Amino acid sequence: MNSSITRRKALAAIGGTALAAGVGHGAESATTKNDIIARENAMPGTRDWLLTKTKIDPETKYRCPWIEGYCSHASIKVGEEISFFVSTRPASKFRLQIYRMGYYGGAGGRLMQELGPFDGRDQPDPPVGEKRRRDCQWEVSATLTIPADWVSGVYVGKLIEENEGLQSYVIFIVRDDRMADFIFQCSDHTWQAYNRWPSQFSLYDNGLTEWYWGGNIQISLNRPYGKYCQIMDQPQSTGSGEFFLWEFPFVHWLEEHGYDATYISNQDTHRDAAGLLRCRGFLSVGHDEYWTMGMFNNVKAAIEKGVSAGFFSGNAVFGKIEYAGESMRVFERTGIFGAPGGTAEFEFMKTLAHERPYGNELMGAHTTGPVIGGADWICSVPDHWVFEGTGMKLGEGIQGVVGWEWHGEPAKIDGLEVVSTGPTQGPDGTLNGGVYTATVYPGPKKNFVFNAATCWWADGLSAPPGYVRPALYRMPQGPDQRQQRITRNILDRMLLVATK
Repeated sequence: MNSSITRRKALAAIGGTALAAGVGHGAESATTKNDIIARENAMPGTRDWLLTKTKIDPETKYRCPWIEGYCSHASIKVGEEISFFVSTRPASKFRLQIYRMGYYGGAGGRLMQELGPFDGRDQPDPPVGEKRRRDCQWEVSATLTIPADWVSGVYVGKLIEENEGLQSYVIFIVRDDRMADFIFQCSDHTWQAYNRWPSQFSLYDNGLTEWYWGGNIQISLNRPYGKYCQIMDQPQSTGSGEFFLWEFPFVHWLEEHGYDATYISNQDTHRDAAGLLRCRGFLSVGHDEYWTMGMFNNVKAAIEKGVSAGFFSGNAVFGKIEYAGESMRVFERTGIFGAPGGTAEFEFMKTLAHERPYGNELMGAHTTGPVIGGADWICSVPDHWVFEGTGMKLGEGIQGVVGWEWHGEPAKIDGLEVVSTGPTQGPDGTLNGGVYTATVYPGPKKNFVFNAATCWWADGLSAPPGYVRPALYRMPQGPDQRQQRITRNILDRMLLVATK
C-alpha cells in the first residue's frame, strides 16, 4: 500500500495523470474522488496571516485590549452569517483580514477576504456573573455571509488596529455536509477551558487558585481568546486559542499530502451524530480534554457503525462538561471520564463525579497516573502494521514525542494491542511513575481505533510558519520520517478497511 500522496502528485492526478496500480485508497480518494483539498491548496498562499506586531497588557497577563474580538459561531456553514464583535482600546479604526489555514505551498494560509476599515470603539468588560462567568454583550462590529466557494477548514480573522498597527486574531470553523474521508475535530472546548480572558477567568480559576479543578465555574464563548497561558510563549495564540500550538502542524501536513478532510468543532460532534457518519476516519488532535456525554456517545456510535477513529491527542476525553442552555455558548465542568483515584489528582478533582463511561472505553487508553510527563515514543511491536515501512526496531524510540499530557491504563477490550509504551519522566529527567500506552483496537466492521497517547503527535509531522516547539520533559524534535510514515499507515488503513 502506497503510504500517501504528495501535493505535486495530487495536482498531477487532477490534471488527468492515472494513479499507479496498487496505490493506497488515501491517495486515490484525495485525487480522483474528492480533490477539494488538493484544489484548494493549489491556490496562492501567503504568510501575511501571521501576527507580526503583538502586545499583551502586563496587568492582565493574557489580553490585548488595544484590539481583540470574538465570533458569534464556533463553526458555521456556507451561506450562513457570522458576526464579529471587536473592541479597540483606545478607539481606533481597524481592518479584518480572513485567512483559511492549510498548506498552500508551505505558506500555511490563503487570504479569503478583507473587511473594513471599520470604526472601532472601546467595548465594556463584562461583569463577573454567576459562577464567575464573563459573558461579553458587545455590539456587532462586522458581519459576513460565508461565500459559496469557501472550503471547510479552520479560518482566522487577523484584526489590525490603525493607531499602532497592533494585531490579534478571531477564529472560527467553516463546516459542510459533504461525504469526506476524514473529519478533523478541532479541540475548541479545551481552547476555551484554558482561556483566562480577561484575567484569571478560565475554567481553572475560582478566585483563590490558578489551577482549580472542581465544579461551579462557567465559561462563556462570548469573549476573546487571551494569549495561551501554560507551558510556552506562543504569540500566534493571541485570539486563536490553542489551534496553532497542537493542531495546525497536523492540518498543514494533512493538506500538504492531499488527504480529503472536512473540519468541525467539538460542538458539532455533540449535536450532530449523523454528521460523523459522513467520514471513514474521525480525528482528534492535540489537547482534546473536554467532552460532553453527547460527544462520547456520538463518537462511540459512529465507531459501532464502522467509522474508524484516530486519537492523535493526549489528556483527551477526560473532563466532562455540560452546556448551560440551548445556545451552547456557556459550559461548566461536571465530572471526570475516569475512575476515582485514577490520577494523582488535584485537590478539588475529588469533588467531581468519577463514573463510567471511562475515556479508555472509547479511546483504548486514557489520562492516568501523574497526568503530566514526557517520554520517547517507543516501538513495542515492530512487526505491527502501524510500523510498516518505518524500519523501526524493538525498543527504538522517537525522541520526546510523548508529552506533556499522555494516556495509559489500557482498557480490557477484545483485540486491543499496545503498540508503544514506556515510562514517563518529570522536568528534571527523573522517572515520575507514569507509564504511557499507545493502543489500537478493532471495531465491529473491520474498522479500528488508534490512540497515540500524547498531545504532541503533530510536532513530528510538520513545522509550519509561526510554529513554536514545546520544550519540556523530553523535548520533541520536529518532523520525523518515521512518525510521518506511521501517520500515513494509520490514515491509509482507515480508508482501505472502509472499502472492504
